[in-house]
Amino acid sequence: MRQRDSGGVKFIFLVTCAGILVADIIASELPKISSPGEVTFAPSGLKLCVGGHAANVSIDLVKLGLRKGDVSCVGAVGRDIFGDFMIKEIEVSGVVTHIERVRQAGTSLNMILVVKGEDRRFHVDVGANLFLSPHRVLAILRGEKPLIFYIGATGHLGEFDEQLPRILKEAKKIGCTTLVDPIQPYGHGYEFLVDSFEWIDVLHCNSIEAKNMTDRPDPKEALDAFTDQGVKLAIITVGEKGLFAKLGDERVIMPAFVVPVVDPTGAGDAFCASVIHFLIDLAGRKKGIDIRALTRGELTDLLLEGEAAGAACVTDVGTTKGVTKENVNRIIREQKKTIVDRIQYVPKPY
Repeated sequence: MRQRDSGGVKFIFLVTCAGILVADIIASELPKISSPGEVTFAPSGLKLCVGGHAANVSIDLVKLGLRKGDVSCVGAVGRDIFGDFMIKEIEVSGVVTHIERVRQAGTSLNMILVVKGEDRRFHVDVGANLFLSPHRVLAILRGEKPLIFYIGATGHLGEFDEQLPRILKEAKKIGCTTLVDPIQPYGHGYEFLVDSFEWIDVLHCNSIEAKNMTDRPDPKEALDAFTDQGVKLAIITVGEKGLFAKLGDERVIMPAFVVPVVDPTGAGDAFCASVIHFLIDLAGRKKGIDIRALTRGELTDLLLEGEAAGAACVTDVGTTKGVTKENVNRIIREQKKTIVDRIQYVPKPY
């Protein structure tokens, strides 16, 4: 096992990804949603794809250039054919798997309907994700000692959610940089996440999640709420409208790259994977990661690469197929100047 030295801490893995695992059944480019009793044919067919934040981010990281064996995926699936499918596909991608087969529930399934020109419609069975063991995740985290610890879709993880402050605190003791991407909670509120903010280096969410977490509909005010409670870098993505971010006292408003949208599923996960990839490259040049020390130029490049990965993702069906280093670099090369010319840097106060 390779070891890397960063700031005096020995990291065995570069990234440990923990969170939900979901078998996605996707019908894309639909002309409409059927009325009761009506049949609508799916022009692109029905596709079974690997999904769930932890799976998507770990696979995307390998596709973006990390070596096989540098990324692990931690999650829970059922003892069924969908669990078999998930484990096989994640392992084939080159990701190290720590996937528990639980008896209490089947593998999480998500029926995704995508009407052409509209956002996705999700129909989810949370399934085995509710039984992800926080004790097992902590044991893996202590063993791998990753440079970056990513948690995806906290909110659907049962006891793990309840233990999130403790888990993140332990990750910081190990020396990990933490990136958390929450989802609308299942069966409880956001209190567990708010209690964890002080141990989160990077928080990513969408505008609906930001509003629900902070009770502030204005993304700029939601950013303030996040960073005032300890989050170092807060990022709110708003699809085709771009993103809002805050680091220290500076806010960034960035427009989106323009690409043909086939299936928007997985764009947020691709964004997070590219942010992680950028931070790993930066750590190699700077001998470590200090989120608060990011320069304006570094922050801009981090956000550009994240957005470009999200844009690459939506150009194909499924959560990871469109995410490649070549696609991301091409989008940045073709549109970077247009985006940079429209970025707004807004120091406090607005």
